[in-house]
Amino acid sequence: MLVRIRSKDGNFRFPLEPSADISELVAKILETTTDADTDTLAISNQPRGNETLVSALKNRTLQSLGINHGDLLFLTYQSRASPSTSAPSATPAQTNDTPKRPWESVPEDAVDQYWRSKDGKIPRSRDSRFCKHGPNAMCDYCMPLEPYDPGYHTEHNIKHLSYHAYLSKLAPKTSVSASVALPPVESLNYKVQVPCPSGQHPNWPNGICTKCQPSAITLQSQPFRMVDHLEIASHDIIDRFLHAWRITGLQRFGWLIGRYEPYDKVPMGVKAVVEAIHEPPQQGELDGLVLGIPWEDEPRIRELAKHASSPLSIVGYIFTDLVPTEEDVSKTVYKRHPQSFYLSSLEAIFAAHVQLANPTPSKSSRTGTFSSRMVTAILTGTEDGAIDVRAYQVSEQACAMVDADMIEASVDPGIVRVKEEDRTADSARYIPDVFFRFKNEYGLEVKQSAKPCFPVEYLMVTVSHGFPQEPQPLFQSAKSIENRPGIEDQSIEKVVKELSRLHAPDILPGSGASHQRSELAHFISDWHLVAFLGTTQLVSQEDMKTLLRVASSPNLDDPSTTDALFSTESWQTLMTFAREMAPAPSSGQTTGAKPGHGVDEDIPPELFEEFAREAAAGGSGGGGGQGASNVKICPHCTFENTHGGSDCDVCGLPLQ
Repeated sequence: MLVRIRSKDGNFRFPLEPSADISELVAKILETTTDADTDTLAISNQPRGNETLVSALKNRTLQSLGINHGDLLFLTYQSRASPSTSAPSATPAQTNDTPKRPWESVPEDAVDQYWRSKDGKIPRSRDSRFCKHGPNAMCDYCMPLEPYDPGYHTEHNIKHLSYHAYLSKLAPKTSVSASVALPPVESLNYKVQVPCPSGQHPNWPNGICTKCQPSAITLQSQPFRMVDHLEIASHDIIDRFLHAWRITGLQRFGWLIGRYEPYDKVPMGVKAVVEAIHEPPQQGELDGLVLGIPWEDEPRIRELAKHASSPLSIVGYIFTDLVPTEEDVSKTVYKRHPQSFYLSSLEAIFAAHVQLANPTPSKSSRTGTFSSRMVTAILTGTEDGAIDVRAYQVSEQACAMVDADMIEASVDPGIVRVKEEDRTADSARYIPDVFFRFKNEYGLEVKQSAKPCFPVEYLMVTVSHGFPQEPQPLFQSAKSIENRPGIEDQSIEKVVKELSRLHAPDILPGSGASHQRSELAHFISDWHLVAFLGTTQLVSQEDMKTLLRVASSPNLDDPSTTDALFSTESWQTLMTFAREMAPAPSSGQTTGAKPGHGVDEDIPPELFEEFAREAAAGGSGGGGGQGASNVKICPHCTFENTHGGSDCDVCGLPLQ
């Protein structure tokens, strides 16, 4: 049979037997190459990707490798250094210890590392109408598509490219040299360069020229998005967030705690999975809220989230914009629609500030960061009066204009206003020409100046959202949420009492009833509880990491999951408080007293014991029948009084 080989040396055909060893093919290949390094010799059935080192295929026949007559294999290799250049090459080898370029040592997110290891091609099955080849061949109708293929995106109604598909479009992985080329993306900058590259005039605002001033800006839809989908891990997360609004009618704000994962509905897509909503200190209003940025607890929350069983981070924020209708308070006003606005200019500028403060680490940018994955989620009313989630990001142009102090919010929520140029020394601001394109009433594309204002839609990037069909959230409960004074107050007393109620002090590592351990584990599996315990000074920093790993464990029903937590010193401290605050069993229950069931819980146990001794003494002296006839049950607290008085010994209220 004939085996075809394509390499940088040309195209070759080699006659071989199907039972021939792969080493025979390698020997023929080496005859056609020049100074090929056999350790780097690799073959593939595709022009790019799926390369396999020949050294890993030793003692394999061509037939066992699936190589048939007429197959085309693609060969890659690196050339060996010639002896004449080997000596002087030692000097530059020593200089390779110089610091790496900034983007080469950037620690990227796990989802970025995952997609960089994949080619992202869209597989297609064999077309029965147009494919005329065998099952092992490939043609234009069935070959994999590139992740940025416009036809595929149009067919599946995908408006924006994913971030990594966009990188593949800018810098295809065609060769080894592509990995050492300059990064393909760079953050936009609309500021005046100071100092001027020409150096021929004073710095801005005292002077400006064409070399230091930014170019004119033409607003356009961003072709890519950093996050393709927002997934809320459970409906309960949204319901608990809405609980405060349902009670007070005041708007609420929260940071989305979650992680980024690959999203298979979009080529090389990324989705943000939300596991909890952390609410910072805020002051809600009927039509807005007051929020402190940056919030002082942010470093602690970010550090804590990293130690979950699946490392978490802040992936965005969410806020409510809900107004009940006058006719039916159970329905909300439909205020965000095509004839109104989707994201107000004030919200877009706030989103730009948040994205600028949280850049995404990237090896594809010279600065080591590019854009941001912070998602803006809004809970707003729908057309039928229900409540739905809307998710957005703002474009790179929006972030650059906010960073250059070029735009501001206007009275009309759907309009962004361009600021005036300012040449004062303290607040110098240069505003270049800004344009935007639109189609007029005749269907013609028109370019118009964006001064003094333009629609906010030019700065928006829409992100899809949804809930999983089979929810598997990391955290199983949310008993009491932080920073809700008067609605849900967090206190260590409540936590300790709940631990006592769950018999936590009686559960030791490796012991305890399975249902008790499971119930306790589900109580601990609460982001808000873990975050609150970090502020009590009762749990050390190391034990906080263990607590969060246990709370976010996917196997809470496994008894061994909680053993690591039960062995920590901080847990033993909590159990000591739980034992001290647990209600002591009282002998007064034999005389009808039931502490905790109608009796004031503040009454000390010693008083119950004294009543029990008096009751026992009265019963032994006067006979059982006489003692029973003198018992008077208090109608207020149900305590059985054995004296002849008119007032209850416990609550002091009249017995009649």
